[in-house]
Amino acid sequence: MAKEKIVLAYSGGLDTSVILKWLKETYDAEIIAFTADIGQKEELDGLEEKALATGASKVYIDDLRDEFASDFIYPMFQSGALYEGQYLLGTSIARPLIAKRMVDIAIAEGATAIAHGATGKGNDQVRFELGVAALAPNIKVIAPWRLEEFRNQFPGRAEMIAYAEANDIPVQASAAKPYSMDRNLLHISYESGVLEDPWFDPSAPENKGMFLLSNAPEDAPDEAEYLELDFVKGDCVALNGESLTPLQVMEKLNELGGKHGIGRVDMVENRFVGMKSRGVYETPGGTILFVAHRKMESITMDREVMNLRDSLITRYSTLVYNGFWFAPERIALQALVTQSQQNVTGTVRLKLYKGNIIGAGVKSPVSLYNPEIATMEADPTQAYDQGDATGFIHLNALRLKVSTGVNGASK
Repeated sequence: MAKEKIVLAYSGGLDTSVILKWLKETYDAEIIAFTADIGQKEELDGLEEKALATGASKVYIDDLRDEFASDFIYPMFQSGALYEGQYLLGTSIARPLIAKRMVDIAIAEGATAIAHGATGKGNDQVRFELGVAALAPNIKVIAPWRLEEFRNQFPGRAEMIAYAEANDIPVQASAAKPYSMDRNLLHISYESGVLEDPWFDPSAPENKGMFLLSNAPEDAPDEAEYLELDFVKGDCVALNGESLTPLQVMEKLNELGGKHGIGRVDMVENRFVGMKSRGVYETPGGTILFVAHRKMESITMDREVMNLRDSLITRYSTLVYNGFWFAPERIALQALVTQSQQNVTGTVRLKLYKGNIIGAGVKSPVSLYNPEIATMEADPTQAYDQGDATGFIHLNALRLKVSTGVNGASK
């Protein structure tokens, strides 16, 4: 009888290396390791050899960077998504893509289950599993950290290191970092360890070594740098006149933003599972793209369309954060967002300087800004009669006057 096949989301770190071996023994199963290349760079070095040496029967390391940029990052940025006013959702938006590819592999390989190393206290377990539920509801999910037998065997890192050594698992059995990291094309997140103290200052000079994508703003160049971004229907398609793919845009903006100390965020956020969590983020390219996109909309998007789209930002952001990328309500919202972007076309000029993104000009062939109407001089178009504002104000003031007459003037 053929062994059960399990597809494991594998990073090559201590946790997923131990889980790979543990799954193979516990379920007497064939383990297929899967790693999504979504921009981790050198973290992927040697992963295939490591997984095979640990007991994987097969290893997939799939380059998903183009798909990540074009089908996940770009549509999300069109929505203006910003979780709790600060977080650009770098980890959140990567999880549905990983889940999607895991499902594809599981179906192709005839696997009956997928597994992941997300803990039972975080958001990622929800994101992975909601994605699988939406795409392939018949595939079973194994989450070792939610299994009592696994937690009893591995109550801490010391036990995992001992298990790795006893089973010749090729991981570095060193002391834990003072924080954990997650990297992709959009950002790097840092959490846990020393960062669990919200009074700990990661921006202090002695902690500069933590950040990998960006200079500290005080160490950024003393000369400002100008950048022009061209948009077509809400998507950035060129930088400084050079046509680029979404992946190339993200890579170039990360380089420029990191150079100028842009995109660091330190926040305490609300996890879906109910607790507050402190996270530190580097999102240099994404921060530039977010600001530029908003400026492009300012000159091309109708006021009421913008108000409607903006009223949905919190809902959209929460759906992404909580793992509902494939849910029908997110898909419906995306259709509205896509429609709202039809005229978001033109060029934005920005100035980058020591952590700041400064607007330096915007233009569009479909601009809704008409300087002849907006001018404080005589309007040559006769489109606006200042005298009309008298009646406009009177009508808008009517309910205020009635309210005051009933309730009295506010004190």
